[in-house]
Amino acid sequence: MATTDQDTDAVRALQGLEDGSSSVRLRAALAAGTTPDPCFVDKLVERCALEPEFFVRDMLTWALTRHPVSMTLPALLREVRSERAQARSQALHTLSKIGDRRAWPAITPELLSDTDDEVARSAWRTAVVLVPEGGESGLAAILAGQLGRGERETQLSLSRALVALGGDAVVPALRAATMVPDPRVRAHALATERLLRDPDTGFEFAIEEAKRAVALGGSSQEER
Repeated sequence: MATTDQDTDAVRALQGLEDGSSSVRLRAALAAGTTPDPCFVDKLVERCALEPEFFVRDMLTWALTRHPVSMTLPALLREVRSERAQARSQALHTLSKIGDRRAWPAITPELLSDTDDEVARSAWRTAVVLVPEGGESGLAAILAGQLGRGERETQLSLSRALVALGGDAVVPALRAATMVPDPRVRAHALATERLLRDPDTGFEFAIEEAKRAVALGGSSQEER
């Protein structure tokens, strides 16, 4: 059987995804998304787990979103259980871009509390996108259990996820967190409450203000 130009392009793209040059890998991922082909899916998912360059990973994710969900979803759901942290993180990121709620059962409490901050942050963002109607309060309670975790970037990601869930679902969980003994948790909860009330408040300002309030014995009730 004669090899078509399309077959040749597909082979070139698959080879390009493993090239030593990031610019070649970027063009290969662009080609894979521009002309979707079932033969690309496994290689794109595999490359997401290994790719060191952020902008190439982003293009890999875009390429996957260009393929039918029936092809990408099973592979991505396998990846969220991978032992490799980057595989889990990037698969979660891609699921958030696809937005198919059939992936929701894969967003487990274990992923939402993953020991790797990048994985946990991806899980938080993805959970907010995929949570089914009526599940927001339960998700807020799980996310609130991560308050006080990590450095500023991680804390900001969690606050943004909680704010995105909406006040009715989040307020009870935040209020409870402002009463726990751990001052880092209380400060993070207070800062998130502030962002919930006033999304234009900068996180740095909110967290520093919350830390001062905690140091002075403040609580969410005194803030109101």
